[in-house]
Amino acid sequence: MENSPIILRIYDEVGGDAAVSVTDGDLIFQKIDKAFSNNLKVTLDFQNIDLIITAFLNACIGQLYSKYTSEELNQNLKLENVKDEDKYLFSKAIKRAKEYFENPESFDNSVNEVLGDD
Repeated sequence: MENSPIILRIYDEVGGDAAVSVTDGDLIFQKIDKAFSNNLKVTLDFQNIDLIITAFLNACIGQLYSKYTSEELNQNLKLENVKDEDKYLFSKAIKRAKEYFENPESFDNSVNEVLGDD
């Protein structure tokens, strides 16, 4: 018998209709990671969320790419009730996370070159 997925209602997790806090994103990341370590699937429900920023998505979803493959995430993480106008933010956060975690040292070096921080 397969365990039921854990449903994280983002509205409840962040205490309102704005998903903007990196701290909230980190807490959600920790809940997802804990569920995955217990072989549970997770559904993130974005119903009633009117504002999302990439910093929040980087914290709650982007960090997952440091520990899990795209295949594992596709199998174990489901997104629900994401507004069409917000889908590009998810794509952007996921793309950046994949690029960063594929080669973090190279990414950091490129950023340092651009910023002149050698």
